[in-house]
Amino acid sequence: MVSNEMKEYPKFSIALVNYKTVDLTKICLTLLKKHIDAGLLDTDKVDIWVVDNDSNDESTDYLRSLDWINLIERKSIGKEVGFAAHGQGLDLILGQVNTDYLFLMHTDTFIHDPSIFKLWLTYCQHNPKTAAVGCVHQLNRGYIRTTWRTLSRFFKFYTRQIKLALGMKAREPKPYIETYIKSFFALWNVKHMKQSGLTFFMENRIPGYALQDIFKQGDLKIKKISPMKLFKFLDHVEAGTVGIVTGYTEQNRRVKRKNKLLKRLEGRG
Repeated sequence: MVSNEMKEYPKFSIALVNYKTVDLTKICLTLLKKHIDAGLLDTDKVDIWVVDNDSNDESTDYLRSLDWINLIERKSIGKEVGFAAHGQGLDLILGQVNTDYLFLMHTDTFIHDPSIFKLWLTYCQHNPKTAAVGCVHQLNRGYIRTTWRTLSRFFKFYTRQIKLALGMKAREPKPYIETYIKSFFALWNVKHMKQSGLTFFMENRIPGYALQDIFKQGDLKIKKISPMKLFKFLDHVEAGTVGIVTGYTEQNRRVKRKNKLLKRLEGRG
């Protein structure tokens, strides 16, 4: 078992991409600044980078007011799919950082216990072949719900395959097991990436997915952490940024979850 107590830990960077989510972005960055001011994050060992993806709203003005972050204002080029714009933003940060370790975060990820940074850095330090550390689930559903979700998706997957094989109308089956770590909170050893000329956004896929496939084919490792363990340190509003931008209604289950989480956070404050 890896201890989260480290006398020395390497300098690292944190990367976020903002697009019109001022309320969520404020909470995310306020918590990080709180940890910095409390001495729980060493300012000499962490660089915080934020790309504003041409929001052109109050979130842009808010980010410009912060003198403790490195802000990159990116101008979008025509119509971009959300994950493509996000990936392009991450790659802008990748080109600027000079640290070997880069934490990806979403603006709807709220860190309550910053020892998670040191803990995950130990995983990479203990095994130099570890290219990334992350979680394949974006929220902690617990064992029962996770098992039920996997089983239901399993039956749906093979039902659709059978229908397609019989020439019946059916949607393309989606994998029933999550295989890729998600970027709402993930640590990447970007030294491996830069040595091979790799980026987060490749093959017009969700940022990091093609990258993980490449690393898995070699001798580098992707370490997966269970949501039960990860969510002891943070909260995440699943699709919180997407919900705001696309205009989910108040009855949407993800919006309800977001409102419940934000209410709980206000109670803590």
